[in-house]
Amino acid sequence: MTLQYNQILVAIDGSKESEWAFKKSVAIAARNNATLNLVNIIDTRSYAAVEAYDRSIAERAQKFAEELLGNYKVEAEAAGLSKVNVVVDYGSPKTMIARDISKKLNIDLIICGATGLNAVERFLIGSVSENIVRSAKCDVLVIRTPEE
Repeated sequence: MTLQYNQILVAIDGSKESEWAFKKSVAIAARNNATLNLVNIIDTRSYAAVEAYDRSIAERAQKFAEELLGNYKVEAEAAGLSKVNVVVDYGSPKTMIARDISKKLNIDLIICGATGLNAVERFLIGSVSENIVRSAKCDVLVIRTPEE
């Protein structure tokens, strides 16, 4: 059993909580000389109904995610990380992060914010971070934002 992380995944959705998760992930990746994987999953269920009226929504979501993660990648590299990957995918963040992407990238630590952007979904069916903690086969670090 190793006490060092080699592949770190940080879930980013544009929320303040995911920004804090990113900041902590950069420090952890630097201490471990690990690869940092910046991941945004575009939740296809959340815009499926709207897409019937506005076909460009998927394209705009993709552009937003790529720009957001691109900015975070620049920031991570400026902080001294040399191994930073960007992953934008479609599906359910709950299953994609904990099962699919973490397995595909051989992730040994997932970092996520305690809460994200979708308060309605959290109320109805539980949070993404809660599901990641329950489903992931690796260590999970859930970050809380400091109180103002």
